[in-house]
Parts: sequence; structure tokens; C-alpha cells
Amino acid sequence: MSELEPIIGSRIQLLRDQRVMLDADLAALYGVPTKALVQAVKRNQVRFPGDFMFQLSAEEFSALRSQFVTSNAPGRGGRRTAPYAFTEQGVAMLSSVLGSASAIAVNIEIMRTFVKVRQLATTHADLALRLSELEEKTEALSLSHDTFGRNTRNQLRQVFDTLRELMTPPEPPRQPIGFVTPESSDRKTSGEATCDQALTPPR
Repeated sequence: MSELEPIIGSRIQLLRDQRVMLDADLAALYGVPTKALVQAVKRNQVRFPGDFMFQLSAEEFSALRSQFVTSNAPGRGGRRTAPYAFTEQGVAMLSSVLGSASAIAVNIEIMRTFVKVRQLATTHADLALRLSELEEKTEALSLSHDTFGRNTRNQLRQVFDTLRELMTPPEPPRQPIGFVTPESSDRKTSGEATCDQALTPPR
């Protein structure tokens, strides 16, 4: 497992029934300012249709901020403009506007993590369906046999409830919008200078 995989996985979110990553989290992974990433994308807007990238609505942004931190929380990556969310296809397209080898390498790890998350979700959905089918069959069997007492039925329900709890993955710890790193203050002063080296429009 890549060292980045758990970090990336914790920042993949579900918005509008799609798995996405926010511009600030992507920029932090690439090591560039969020503003620089957004500007590079806007210079290539035709490559990012609505199913690749979208800006959060006011309601979505408000809900997101309530989950993480307020916009004026010091040192926690607060912002006052709604972020952009990139779907799996949008993240893949970012390779066409990234100029540095390190950013492209990070992008590959992000794509691999998206695939693993999708595979886990598919497996979980299949297990949930099988469990529901088994529960229905067990309930039908218990109703057709007088030997199934009330206590037995209750115990079976407890077993199924426990299995469902075990199948539900724990929620990852809430992260602020963007990363908090010791270099944050240095990036603010040198970010724009390094940005042109890391993000360049395609030729």
C-alpha cells in the first residue's frame, strides 16, 4: 500500500451521489496553492465538463464547512469561496494540465485509490444484498415453524444487526478543507513563484 493511499482515501467524499475530491485537497497533494490549481483548470475549461468538475452550491458549501471548520478558524485552511469538486474522471483529466513529474505521480496514486474505493463499495453492496436475502429467508422459515420461539427470533435479529454493524466501515476522522502543514506559511509567500513550475497549460 502506498503511503498516500490512506490520506487520499480519507479525502474522497460523496457529493451529489458521486465520489469527488475537493480542489484544496488535490492542491495540497500536488504541493501547489489551491488558487493556482483552479486557475490552471480554468485555462483549460473545455477539458472539464460538468460531470468532471463542479463548484459546490452555497448550501453544499455551508454543510461542508459545518462538518469541518468555520471559514475564520486560524490555520485550518478556511476559505470564503465555494470549492470545486473533481470526480474520478476530472482527477484523471488533471494529468493533462499538470506540468511536474511529482504531480503526475501523485495523480496516479489518486486514481488507484479511486478504483479501490469503488471496488470496496461494490463488494459491500453485494454483501448487504446477500445478508438481506438471508434474513428474509430466515424470517420466512421461522414463521413456518412453530419451533422458532420468540426468543429465537429476537436472537436471530440481533445476529443480523451485529453483522450489519460489522459491515459498516467507521467514518474517517473529519479533516479540514485542505492540508495543514508546517510549510503552509512558507507556501503563502512563495506559492505563486513555484506554481508556474508545477502547473503549466498543455502545449
